[in-house]
Amino acid sequence: MKKLFSLIAALALAASLLAGCGAAGGGTSAETAAESAAAETSAEETAAKEASAEETAADAETAPAAETAEAGTASAETEAADIPGEETPVRVMALKGPTAMGMVQLMDSSEAGAVSGNAYTFTIAASADEVTPKLVQGEADIAAVPANLASVLYNNTEGQVQVLAINTLGVLYIVENGESIQSVSDLAGRTIYASGKGSTPEYALNYILSGNGIDPEADVTIEWKSEHSECVAALAADEDGIAMLPQPFVTTAQTQNENLRVALDLTGEWDALQADAESPSALLTGVVVVRTAFAAEHPEAVNAFLDSYQESVEYVNANIPEAASLIEKYDIVPAAVAEKALPCCNIAFIEGSEMQEKLSGYLSVLFDQNPVSVGGALPAEDFYYSR
Repeated sequence: MKKLFSLIAALALAASLLAGCGAAGGGTSAETAAESAAAETSAEETAAKEASAEETAADAETAPAAETAEAGTASAETEAADIPGEETPVRVMALKGPTAMGMVQLMDSSEAGAVSGNAYTFTIAASADEVTPKLVQGEADIAAVPANLASVLYNNTEGQVQVLAINTLGVLYIVENGESIQSVSDLAGRTIYASGKGSTPEYALNYILSGNGIDPEADVTIEWKSEHSECVAALAADEDGIAMLPQPFVTTAQTQNENLRVALDLTGEWDALQADAESPSALLTGVVVVRTAFAAEHPEAVNAFLDSYQESVEYVNANIPEAASLIEKYDIVPAAVAEKALPCCNIAFIEGSEMQEKLSGYLSVLFDQNPVSVGGALPAEDFYYSR
């Protein structure tokens, strides 16, 4: 009996297998119908996925240029960076001066690894000309630049740059060998060594000269240098020289020539011209900006940067000897120079509505003087980053 039952079971199994084979070739069994329905469902799902992919591709093709400007490798990096727990690469540039000096504590902390989820790469440049192309071409994410240059970049790139914070207030001074300059009017007929043509130093000097009845084009000679260090060298070689310098380069020049003195504080001269204004503006030197696309893709990374940067600025202003050592470590200026200069560098961190109020007022003064100085137009509301 057992052999008979085994034989019957084997025959049943064989029949079942044959029925399955028949279904694959167009059989009509219930199992075949179920398999066919499953296949149809799979095909429908595949078609739906393909249609969805086509719609996604069509959406990408019609997306605004501002949304697709950072496509390609940036997209892949964004997807990776947005994964919880992943580090976000952040490329930061600053100028060799107060803008970089305020970042040194963050720079030092980042050497040990990511800070608040951001893996930083810092680059210190000698002039704004090195920073601008990197920012525009997407090779830098965040940069410290002259205040008016931020507006120029915003206008020239149709909003691809936003300002995050003011990082440096007025740091410009007129220095000379001697006692001949006691007021702005004494600059008439003199030659001034300066650097920063096309940015804050030029427009601030022009505003102050014009406000005191001096034509910057006709009444003075401004000899523009590519870097502040060149002005220091020119001043050292000219016994009767006059220069417009920011800190810490004023202190650097004074270490080379003990007879060099600060003749005019241009922040004070600006304030004097603004004293009767309905809404007085302040002289600003530098701001920190971000690529708009980067801020949209990595808002948490940008906010983390702002927190870390604020902590760095507060550390630098409160711990001058230690900060001076870090400033020398990153080859900005020697520690001895930094320690003397820091109290006069006006390194700050101002964001949000206060930033917008101060910066918009400053840019309005420059615009009234020369629209080209801010890129031809005052920036719209979206220029000012807010978190």
